[in-house]
Amino acid sequence: MFSVISPFFVKYITPHVFIHNLICVIWQEADGTLDCISMALTCTFNRWGTLLAVGCNDGRIVIWDFLTRGIAKIISAHIHPVCSLCWSRDGHKLVSASTDNIVSQWDVLTGDCDQRFRFPSPILKLQYHPRDMDKVLVCPMKSAPVLLTLSDSKHVVLPVDDDSDLNVVAAFDRRGEYIYTGNAKGKILVLSTNSQELVASFRVTTGTSNTTAIKSIEFARKGSCFLINTADRIIRVYDGREILTCGRDGEPEPMQKLQDLVNRTPWKRCCFSGDGEYIVAGSARQHALYIWEKSIGNLVKILHGTRGELLLDVAWHPVRPIIASISSGVVSIWAQNQVENWSAFAPDFKELDENVEYEERESEFDIEDEDKSEPEQTGADAAEDEEVDVTTVDPIVAFCSSDEELEDYKALLYLPIAPEVEDPEENPFGPPPDASAQAAPQEDGSASGDKKQRQPSSDGGPAKKKPRTTTIELQGVPNDEVHPLLGVKGDGKSKKKTAGRPKGSKGKEKDFPFKPKPFRGERPSYPMKPWVEHSYKTCMGKISGLLLQLGVIWELLCFSLLLLMLSSLSA
Repeated sequence: MFSVISPFFVKYITPHVFIHNLICVIWQEADGTLDCISMALTCTFNRWGTLLAVGCNDGRIVIWDFLTRGIAKIISAHIHPVCSLCWSRDGHKLVSASTDNIVSQWDVLTGDCDQRFRFPSPILKLQYHPRDMDKVLVCPMKSAPVLLTLSDSKHVVLPVDDDSDLNVVAAFDRRGEYIYTGNAKGKILVLSTNSQELVASFRVTTGTSNTTAIKSIEFARKGSCFLINTADRIIRVYDGREILTCGRDGEPEPMQKLQDLVNRTPWKRCCFSGDGEYIVAGSARQHALYIWEKSIGNLVKILHGTRGELLLDVAWHPVRPIIASISSGVVSIWAQNQVENWSAFAPDFKELDENVEYEERESEFDIEDEDKSEPEQTGADAAEDEEVDVTTVDPIVAFCSSDEELEDYKALLYLPIAPEVEDPEENPFGPPPDASAQAAPQEDGSASGDKKQRQPSSDGGPAKKKPRTTTIELQGVPNDEVHPLLGVKGDGKSKKKTAGRPKGSKGKEKDFPFKPKPFRGERPSYPMKPWVEHSYKTCMGKISGLLLQLGVIWELLCFSLLLLMLSSLSA
């Protein structure tokens, strides 16, 4: 059964028992607001769950208003696919990484890029400091994690356990006081964020002495628990306080070990629920979500998506039992199946399945209750003198941390959505300035320098300031690594998927590394511009509707001829 919720389609699936029944909402292009050329690769919620940022394969960042289920903003962020996203604590900033080794910080309201960082190797993950917006943790491929300081564009390379093993993942703890790193030999290091000194360490082992590689480290939003996804297909849940108590070379025992004993499923992505009581893990083989209860470690439910699709990313809503997953470029939202009840009865009313004999109280329908006891004078006076505060807004507990009493009132919860204009004016920003006014600054040397710093926007608006780009130099890091999203299985090594125009190709054939191949078979389809695609879809829709009407008319003519033949035979 399908029910349209513009601009989405809602697909009801078989109900499952997890807190409440879950449904799947598939986001697709319905009225041209979402370009079908884009395929989602990664997604992340802001701190309150009101906005969902989705990174696409064409380099765009689509921000959805999660309450209205509409697109609030589209940022043309990168040329290459977006591989990682993270919101700042107040929601005003968004940091992104693309497969061409570029890390950018964006202003969510304006959509402008504040600054860029160019790394020598692909970026696997990046994360804002939970309490300090000036710090970003970056995990480059084949390199030690890097702690960026955005204000002065400086970076610090974090220490590692083994210099020869640089397959390191890292994550901030819940409040950003420590950084947890893990390598391919199963060694976990706990470093102080401010001083980068080693505070605690331990090794994840599969048995007596065998070690396993660390794939990811994720922390819960509440509590001190964190999970470690390892290559032995086991998710281990630890208590951060116990890790710090054990100190260096400790031997802490995991609180829970979560795994699929039947199918031995490897895990692509794992995360905690908003309250930290549940854990969801996405399978690396298919579009399936496994949900465990953290306290007892039992498997609550398995949610199956479309068969044959591979899972790319999973995110749990910060304050609601809602899960977002990405597979085959489509964002699926697993949410509660709300049962609507439009009855307007008092709260103490009860719905009865059958007639029940009601026993009336003695004074229930009396105008004045003669048996009512007189209230105490002090209590009545106290109730009359009590003042009710109707102006103070109490903070929402779900939006506050355990060490906070008030909400952040400067936070960006929602984005303004501009109405779509069917026939916009050619120059909506007013008439252009006089030619004399434009020619006057050309005489000064400052005008030419300002031209280099500012570039006109694509939508014809005012000029935007060119962001500052900082190159991050890392010692001993290979420059020819390819991001896993672009890896192609071949004869041993991955080949880089080219995107955009290679450098040095202007009139120099020797610098152009790709030669045209002879045409064989069908030619590939190239993406069209949005307005061309919209016109094409409109024409195709009208043609298909006309063909459908002709088919119906043809069927009616055939049916009428058949009736005439039958009537003539019967006569």
